[in-house]
Amino acid sequence: MSLVIKTLVLLGGMSFAVMAADLRIGIVGTDTSHVTAFTQILNDPAAPDHVAGARVVAAYRSGSPDIESSRSRVDKFTAELRDKWHVKIVPSIEELCAQVDAVLLESIDGRVHLTQVRPVFAAHKPVFIDKPMASTLEDAREIARLAKESNVPWFTASSMRFGGVAALRSADLEGAMTWGPGPLEEHHQLELAWYAIHPIEMLYTLMGTGCEEVTRIVSADSDVIVGRWKGGRLGSVRTLRPYGDYGAIVFRKNSKGQSGEVTRKVDEGGYAPLVREIVQFFETRKPPVSNEESVEIFAFLDAAQRSKEAGGKPMSLR
Repeated sequence: MSLVIKTLVLLGGMSFAVMAADLRIGIVGTDTSHVTAFTQILNDPAAPDHVAGARVVAAYRSGSPDIESSRSRVDKFTAELRDKWHVKIVPSIEELCAQVDAVLLESIDGRVHLTQVRPVFAAHKPVFIDKPMASTLEDAREIARLAKESNVPWFTASSMRFGGVAALRSADLEGAMTWGPGPLEEHHQLELAWYAIHPIEMLYTLMGTGCEEVTRIVSADSDVIVGRWKGGRLGSVRTLRPYGDYGAIVFRKNSKGQSGEVTRKVDEGGYAPLVREIVQFFETRKPPVSNEESVEIFAFLDAAQRSKEAGGKPMSLR
């Protein structure tokens, strides 16, 4: 499809072309650095990691007063969207949906995602739901149910899915270990959804669906979560507090039929690979991560929480 220049926009002293074929993107939730980082990648053609085909044009200001990292940053990020990137701040999600082709649900508080996504589904706009998708398994399942009922495409994913870990995936993989930051947030019922979702999504990138049982062992500065997949494959995650590097080990048989391993410290890779997947999803309406896998991850988180509460006993996925 050929692109036609629609207008010229002055931004920070520079003028650049806006293409008529660009998708109009709206942001719900302005309390995370993702909103400004994603907007720069999409709206600034001069950015080294620019992703073409879509522009952020509107945003709905939203934050959570009981989460410090939301409360202390929502005004800063809202102002940058408005003043630097000339994004229109609108008073409601319904008004936002009327002005855009697709939605980025960016609120850092997973508790509000079910409420905030309802008007998006009602407006039949494809939506990317940033981490964490929800704060409970029940909310995650309800989001999936409402999307199916409304026939609206959606997906959720950590940016870590599309970095170095994807190169370790293979059909003959026998098991995997991943690790990464795992700080907790007291208001989220599923503790690991807050930040440990990143190394857990890395594990699912490698292992795929089919986990049947989860065991979680907890200490002050880390967790070890072990999943048993159908057929006996084992996958584990080590979460590091307050923060730590990302990494992965995969196990597969070597040419002699013996179990071997490949180790790699996984580069975070920035946000551009994820943003590229989001734009392609908005164009094709085909999610790069299946909705079934995203819901199973929350069943994994739920089983891990129940295992912790039971003193480390194995728990089946609900």
